[in-house]
Amino acid sequence: MPSAIPSLETAAGPSPAFEIVEPARQTLPFVFSSPHSGRCYPSAFLKASRLGASAIRRSEDLFVDQLFDFVPSLGAPMIAARFPRCYLDVNREPYELDPAMFAGPLPDCANSASIRVAGGLGTIPRIVAEREEIYREKLPVEEVAVRIEGLYLPFHAALEALIEETRRRFGFAILVDCHSMPSSVRVLPGGRRADIVVGDRFGTSAAPHFVAMATQRLGALGFEVTRNKPYAGGFITERYGRPRRGVHAIQLEINRALYADEQNFLPHAGFEAMRERLWSFVALFAAEVDAALDRPAAAE
Repeated sequence: MPSAIPSLETAAGPSPAFEIVEPARQTLPFVFSSPHSGRCYPSAFLKASRLGASAIRRSEDLFVDQLFDFVPSLGAPMIAARFPRCYLDVNREPYELDPAMFAGPLPDCANSASIRVAGGLGTIPRIVAEREEIYREKLPVEEVAVRIEGLYLPFHAALEALIEETRRRFGFAILVDCHSMPSSVRVLPGGRRADIVVGDRFGTSAAPHFVAMATQRLGALGFEVTRNKPYAGGFITERYGRPRRGVHAIQLEINRALYADEQNFLPHAGFEAMRERLWSFVALFAAEVDAALDRPAAAE
């Protein structure tokens, strides 16, 4: 594998598996997550893969963490995975696993019958986005514990802690789960492409007025916006979206062509303009939430 692909290990040892950036003082009832933008590939994974450098990166949500890296300056925390989605997908149940991938029996708790496992996109994926097989041979079953106990569970524990602290501080929390989609996705009449898809699990993961605010603010900024088609939200949106408990989860899927060269995995000239538009969206959305609730200042 080319050395140009960043590794999760350094000379000083393993790098942190995910990064949390918190504001000096949290002033917004929001938590942002970027679970699929990781670009650091474990060296053992690269050696086990049959794919070249370009193919193995096809599943990345390109630079989504960088598009939203301003949110701490607005007063909200952000968590971003550093490991790639094709190594471990934290937007799945913890044990959605394909037994045919492993040399040994899986834990009894494994869900091997899900549609995502059947499609090769379980918690430990079998394929990348272009439906190419990742591995040369079966994985040791010990990899399940290495990845799920070592990375998946800590990531979700950290995300849940951010959400719960936000809910405690403000009385409610809005999780914005940030993703990107291939520019080839066409969901609008006439074959047009959406700029952003807002997902709320078909009205179950967030209060309708919050979803309407997000959708309207994005539209007002000139984006072509659709709702729940073709992306209604994954495990993170479903798992944490509990409107009756005061936790609202909204997934955003952003068309990669708006800011990146998808073939060469590079930001293009529109990246900064896109980042500025998203800054405006977050600021306007937060202001509208604040005004609608007329809430008191956050507790210290």
